[in-house]
Amino acid sequence: MRTVFLFLALLSSNLGLSQLIELDKELLWEVTHPKSGVKSYFFGTLHANDRELFELSDSVYIAFEQAQKIVLETDIYSLFSTMDTRKNLPETRFDDKGKSYTSLIMTSQTLYGTEDGMPQFLDAYFQVVGLQLGKETIALEKVEEQYALSNEFKLSERRILDNQINAFTQEKLLELYLRGDLDALQRFMKSYLSVQENLYNEVIVKRNQQMLDKLLTLLQTPQSFFCAVGAGHLGGEDGLLQLLRMRGYKVRSVRWTISSQAPPSKRLIKKQTESVYVDQKSGLVAKFPGKPLALNLPDGSLKLIYRELGQGNTFEINIQLRDSTISPEETASIYINPPAGANMTKKTLDDGSVVFQGLSDTYPEGLNFVQIQFGANYFAIIKSYGGHKFMHSNRPFSFFEKVWFE
Repeated sequence: MRTVFLFLALLSSNLGLSQLIELDKELLWEVTHPKSGVKSYFFGTLHANDRELFELSDSVYIAFEQAQKIVLETDIYSLFSTMDTRKNLPETRFDDKGKSYTSLIMTSQTLYGTEDGMPQFLDAYFQVVGLQLGKETIALEKVEEQYALSNEFKLSERRILDNQINAFTQEKLLELYLRGDLDALQRFMKSYLSVQENLYNEVIVKRNQQMLDKLLTLLQTPQSFFCAVGAGHLGGEDGLLQLLRMRGYKVRSVRWTISSQAPPSKRLIKKQTESVYVDQKSGLVAKFPGKPLALNLPDGSLKLIYRELGQGNTFEINIQLRDSTISPEETASIYINPPAGANMTKKTLDDGSVVFQGLSDTYPEGLNFVQIQFGANYFAIIKSYGGHKFMHSNRPFSFFEKVWFE
């Protein structure tokens, strides 16, 4: 199928606008209930963070912003508490003053791409933005179910084929996805997964039916939703779109257009780059790149964690009650464990408060930057760590500057 690109000049007495239209790109679909007429939208994703994937149609932003609920394959935020997506830990050296540096030029690889891609992989991006806009998010599957399937077929270790063929597979999937050719994508997936008996049926056919059951329940409600699932689940005779057609739903492709002047929905979503968390109990305020996951730990402390699963970076805060019998210096020495050659430093901020920070070597994070801040009754252990480029940038320290006690 040949992809057609059209640049149309939309003439107006007031504006001259250009619009890119990709006629063959079929990633966004409108699904209409046969009786109520309620329209929901299905978008095919690729579980990766390549920047090209985020050149989204204006219609994707509009459908997402107007939807009352966001439906995803799984609750990606549940991965924040357990999953470090980095494949390799960064390497660091220290000069005679204890300052870290590197002589290597490398980009860290992650489970969903590389550091050169977007912070979140595409599915995670939709959940992050949805939560920041206050939208309810619904998961079609549990993470535990995906883990079980991965372990059964050893998908997480990519043992289906050797590494060279896996690299080709990822490139081919990206090529077909960017073309928006769902049929070709489905055929390729079927061929790829056929190397292991029953794999296609378990990964695609069976899961499609299970997701369909939940989607049909959602489609019966008067509320529209935006559903983002892997593009491999949409096309083909076993795909969700065909299964919905067979049940009487009207299904049509939404034209893929990108205008030179962004619509209001796109501008709104693009603004969602920061989330402010305020802990009323301790008085801590923190600005995260997105809404953090809040965990109440067994020891009574509060843990806030936000992960950029695409690039493999983590921003974490643990808020604990202060012990008046332990000095700030002793507290800092407990939680900052500098590797050989590195030092912990003490800083006095403009407001007179004292913080301690430094590079720490702990398990399972490996090297991570830590800052200890103190409030009236609580103190915060602030960690920031990630891939090679992240660890040798100013981003960890920029995060520290966005955390304080009021």
